[in-house]
Amino acid sequence: MSLTFAVRGSDSPWVDCVWTCTSERVTEMTSVATASWGLVFWTRAGEAFAAVSGPETATGTAPVPEGATFVGIEFAVGTSLRNLPASALVDAGAALSDTTRRGFRLDGSRWETPGADDAEALVGRLVRAGTVGRDPLVTEVLRGHRPPVSDRTVERRFRAATGLTHGAVRQIERARTAATRLALGDPVADAVAAFGYFDEPHLARALRRYVGRTAGQLRDGSGGALALSLDQRTTS
Repeated sequence: MSLTFAVRGSDSPWVDCVWTCTSERVTEMTSVATASWGLVFWTRAGEAFAAVSGPETATGTAPVPEGATFVGIEFAVGTSLRNLPASALVDAGAALSDTTRRGFRLDGSRWETPGADDAEALVGRLVRAGTVGRDPLVTEVLRGHRPPVSDRTVERRFRAATGLTHGAVRQIERARTAATRLALGDPVADAVAAFGYFDEPHLARALRRYVGRTAGQLRDGSGGALALSLDQRTTS
C-alpha cells in the first residue's frame, strides 16, 4: 500500500513545485496543511479528472482513488485565480468541468491538460490570459522585506490573496518543512533548533496539528499514506 511521490522545484516565480503521484492499493491518506493552492490532474480507469485544490489549515483524512496517476501544480503563495476567491478555496477546492485527457475548462476557457514537463507552459498561458494573478506585496513580505504599509494592510492583503493570515502561512510552512526534514532523517533536536520551535513538545504539537504524524512516525515512515511530497521517496 503506497503513494509514490516525485516532486521538483520550478524556475517559474508563479510555481512552488510540480509533483506526480501514483496510488497503489490506497483508498485514503493523511492530508497535510498547506498555504498553497494548486491544480491537480489525474486519470483512473481511462477517465480524466481535474480540480483546483485550496489551502488547508490543518491535517485531515482524504480519500484516494485507487490505481490513479496524478500530476499536480502547486502555485506560489500570493498567487490567486481570477474567478475563484481565495477564501472560497480554504479547506475546500473545486472540481473542473468538461475534463478529458486532452483538456479542461477553467475561467470560461478551455486549456490543454499538462504533463509534469510542460506545467510551466500552462501556467505561463494562464498568467498571460489574466486567469492567474498575484499580489506583489505578499510576495515581497514572504521574501523577508517590510513594505511601507501598516500591519493591518499586510494582513488584509494576505487574507485577500491567500485566504489565510500571514501568521497562519508562516506556521504551516514551518511545520511542513520540519516534517520533510524529519522524514529525510534529521534528528528531532536539529529540527527544533533549525525551525525555531521552543522545544520538542512545541514541535510535536505543530506536527500533530498540521501534519498528522509524530516525529517518530515521520522518521520511520509509519502511520499510513501521507500527502507529503518528498523527492523520489515513497510514503507508505
